Amino acid sequence: MNITLKGGEVRCFPSGITAAEVAKELGAGLYKSACACRINSQVQDLRTPLTEDCELEFLTFDHPDGQHAFWHTASHVLAQAVKRLYPNAKLAIGPAIENGFYYDFDVETPFSPEDLDKLEAEMKKIVKENLELHRLELSPEEAVRKLGERGEPYKVELAEEHAGKGEAILFYEQGEFLDLCAGPHLLSTAPLKALKLTACTGAYWRGDASNPQLCRIYGTAFPKASLLEEHLARMEEAKRRDHNLLGRQLGYFTTSELIGQGLPILLPKGARVLQLLQRFVEDEEQRRGWQLTKTPYMAKSDLYKVSGHWDHYKEGMFVLGDESKDSEVFALRPMTCPFQYQAYLSKKRSYRDLPLRYNETSTLFRNESSGEMHGLIRVRQFTISEGHLMCLPSQLEQEFQSCLELAIYMLKTLGLYEDISYRFSQWDPEDREKYIGTPEQWDEAQSIMKKILDDLDIPYAVGVGEAAFYGPKLDIQIKNVHGKEDTLITIQIDQLLAEKFGMEYVDMDGSKKNPYIIHRTSIGCYERTLALLIEKYAGAFPLWLAPTQVKILPISERQHEYAQAVSDRLSQAGFRVELDSRSEKIGYKIREAQLEKVPYMLIVGDKEVEADSVGVRSRKDGDIGQLSLEALIEKLTAEVRDKVIQ
Repeated sequence: MNITLKGGEVRCFPSGITAAEVAKELGAGLYKSACACRINSQVQDLRTPLTEDCELEFLTFDHPDGQHAFWHTASHVLAQAVKRLYPNAKLAIGPAIENGFYYDFDVETPFSPEDLDKLEAEMKKIVKENLELHRLELSPEEAVRKLGERGEPYKVELAEEHAGKGEAILFYEQGEFLDLCAGPHLLSTAPLKALKLTACTGAYWRGDASNPQLCRIYGTAFPKASLLEEHLARMEEAKRRDHNLLGRQLGYFTTSELIGQGLPILLPKGARVLQLLQRFVEDEEQRRGWQLTKTPYMAKSDLYKVSGHWDHYKEGMFVLGDESKDSEVFALRPMTCPFQYQAYLSKKRSYRDLPLRYNETSTLFRNESSGEMHGLIRVRQFTISEGHLMCLPSQLEQEFQSCLELAIYMLKTLGLYEDISYRFSQWDPEDREKYIGTPEQWDEAQSIMKKILDDLDIPYAVGVGEAAFYGPKLDIQIKNVHGKEDTLITIQIDQLLAEKFGMEYVDMDGSKKNPYIIHRTSIGCYERTLALLIEKYAGAFPLWLAPTQVKILPISERQHEYAQAVSDRLSQAGFRVELDSRSEKIGYKIREAQLEKVPYMLIVGDKEVEADSVGVRSRKDGDIGQLSLEALIEKLTAEVRDKVIQ
């Protein structure tokens, strides 16, 4: 049997040899470091026997799939430790996640920090025991019986769901511990040399608030102590930058239980930054040929029924009224597209009118589940830089490229471009009910988008099943400080909704045709962007975006009149200025301004009054020295004009 290794080397091995045995043949170092393998592009367990010619790649901890197997095994070690110390605990699920793992348990009393310390110590014992993991298959009936005997109702529920399929159910066993699991896993517990339990929270079984509440333990593990130390240091830095904490501390936003979850209140600082972003975006969009619209926040259900949102997105909408009664039913808009289509339909269109670009600063409403909401990242009411572009087929690629160029320009200007990745979100042909249109229409739309992305040399991952219900999309992804990935900007191709709404144009030959539509955002959700900027800059915004750009600090009351004149002059020049005239020591005022992360502080004492100047202190460069007001205004004006990222 021939096995092609990564790099193209072909080696001959006997049929039936496992991937782990191949690794051992290739060297002890590889055998010890391998966490999983890829056989003919499929991630598999190292215990998998090889029975025919194949391509084989070993996945170490440096590979995401290797990390997944590593952390998945760590979650089983956690569950084993819990069952040893708390035998009455019931097991739920325990997957690997980004940067670690978690496991959910049904326990009478939630775990305390002291309990986590005990569990961590027990996990380390299990690691030292070097328990081998064994994979076994049971029939659905045998699996249900065995899990029932062990008193694991949540696992029984999962096994019963497989019973109707008639397939064998995979289990993994390590010592006395047995868990229903598809794997893959490490060969033994020994490689988990450095581990840490990091948090304990509540979670509902299967994320449903009507189900029992469980206790979720988070943790992480690494093959080396130094890697764990680096990770914990990153976590501490993430806490320091977390917008949900820092944004509140610096006075950008707050929340109120009386108003509700996912409905943040933007305080003056946060509102100012969003205003600056919106003006910047709208001005740039206008410069690139976009026309501003303003459409209603709600519409009758009739509009959403035409678009398909009523059938495919109703659960995510806030509905006003009762369909069972003989009255009009409205819904707050979750997106702007069907509204802007009505603007297109306000008059007859010719091919000469296209491309037609409509943009809008849109307030949208989406009924997110309570478990999904977090600070400003995911909310129920938000504002977005939304736009819809109607074009001819011959214009599609150029217009798509222009939309992408606009998004990249925005991200580079904000300093977020280096943190992004691209995902080509496609439909799932195995789940047809989620989408409108025919397979032929989807194949055509996805082929067009693939060609565009390949022509533009965009490096993308593919997300099957992540398309909008009406078309494929390019998602520009970004991670927050905790490593959780969210979509910031989308650009979508749609050849279905124009026909549903009767949107037409008269072509050169006099025939009527439906335009292609590009749905796009240029900066995405403003609230999410604000959150990411707070985290990116740890609250220290670049001068052009800072809610307060300059703080004037007179040393004593003698300089108040001059300081006020300086403030007036800078305000007239268009800068956002605060004057701190309190009777406090200058050192205290400077420290407070530093904590507020103000870009520039102007110290005003007797010598500055005499010289008609100011003492300039930069947040970034420290003490710059005395400058005339004219020189300072010139410096600040250039920094704002060029949108310098500090």
